[in-house]
Amino acid sequence: MAGGGLAVASAGGEQFEAKITPIVVISCIMAATGGLMFGYDVGVSGGVTQMPDFLKKFFPVVYRKSNEAGANSNYCKYDSQGLQLFTSSLYLAGLIATFFASYTTRKLGRKLTMLIAGFFFIAGVVLNTAAQDLAMLIIGRILLGCGVGFANQAVPLFLSEIAPTRIRGALNILFQLNVTIGILFADLVNYRTAKISAGWGWRLSLGLAGIPAGLLTVGAIFVVDTPNSLIERGRIEEGKAVLRKIRGTDNIEPEFQELLEASRIAKEVKHPFRNLLKRKNRPQLVIAVAMQVFQQFTGINAIMFYAPVLFDTVGFGSDASLYSAVIIGAVNVLSTLVSIYTVDKMGRRVLLLEAGVQMFLSQVVISIILGLKVKDHSEDLSHGFSIFVVIMVCTFISSFAWSWGPLGWSGMPMAMAFRIQIYKNYIP
Repeated sequence: MAGGGLAVASAGGEQFEAKITPIVVISCIMAATGGLMFGYDVGVSGGVTQMPDFLKKFFPVVYRKSNEAGANSNYCKYDSQGLQLFTSSLYLAGLIATFFASYTTRKLGRKLTMLIAGFFFIAGVVLNTAAQDLAMLIIGRILLGCGVGFANQAVPLFLSEIAPTRIRGALNILFQLNVTIGILFADLVNYRTAKISAGWGWRLSLGLAGIPAGLLTVGAIFVVDTPNSLIERGRIEEGKAVLRKIRGTDNIEPEFQELLEASRIAKEVKHPFRNLLKRKNRPQLVIAVAMQVFQQFTGINAIMFYAPVLFDTVGFGSDASLYSAVIIGAVNVLSTLVSIYTVDKMGRRVLLLEAGVQMFLSQVVISIILGLKVKDHSEDLSHGFSIFVVIMVCTFISSFAWSWGPLGWSGMPMAMAFRIQIYKNYIP
């Protein structure tokens, strides 16, 4: 992970003594609101871009095309580079911001990085809600993307480091659970605001993102920084005091010495990225990178961003499209809960393999139905096929939500657990 950080557990998987203290629970809940903000930004886009008032104001060409083509064509209703820039600018900004976030996470700490993310989120929400032209809208999305980059860098690392070893997997999935809750919340909001006839429903949808943004900012102010981060930055005694506080016990010496040793070894590394590419460290590197890459290659973002648009295109109508998106969001949340309760019993590998097959088959079925039944200048899908498409999309979403979604993040602690041993391999 580019941001740097020390593994809480020992390299050998030793379970350190620790209680589940209130400060750990509160800190994890507040930090995980970064996932809530990310999920809301992902979920709100698809619904907003389908609202006529939003399209009429910012994308009049798309608005005219969608109305003119609505009765004749199933294709190219939303073909607009500006519209695609609105949705994709968040991800592009998030990608670039991650490189800066890696520096702040390492040098300034996880807490301050989450606070920076909160400020970016608030600024982006304000600009999007008050947007008067496309430039203002895009700048707001870019600021939200910067917030995503900083939050996604710091929050999972914060959760991994502050949680006791025995519940770290479940608490780390809390980030992904909040992502799914944020998506569901956005779908519900879009379903209601789309019915506002005064023309400002889209502003309310974008403005309500201020709730999770505010929660993350307030939470970042009051949470403690992790012992790992404090020790890494040379604040040894403060790190020890925080470790004692969050573990709820005075028997912290074994874990504290482990963190000190990891910090000492890390500082002796001269060329970490060069050594990371050596053959002996390649398995850990491949696992850490592949988990994140394949999480995105599943195509989940296309579904989450454009589900309302997809359903509208195949003939659901505006209300039914948003309602179907709400169903998908609910399935997403419930299936993530499945992962929390099964990951430590069934193991990550079983869930990832099973879900991979399930996602593949559901996507094949969807492709066949849309390829055969949805034609240009043709009738919309029949009622039965429409419902079946929704079921198949839910099948895809459920498998992602109990596997590649949360386990992509919970794989971070696993990758970090290798780091002490990797650092030892770095030293000649």
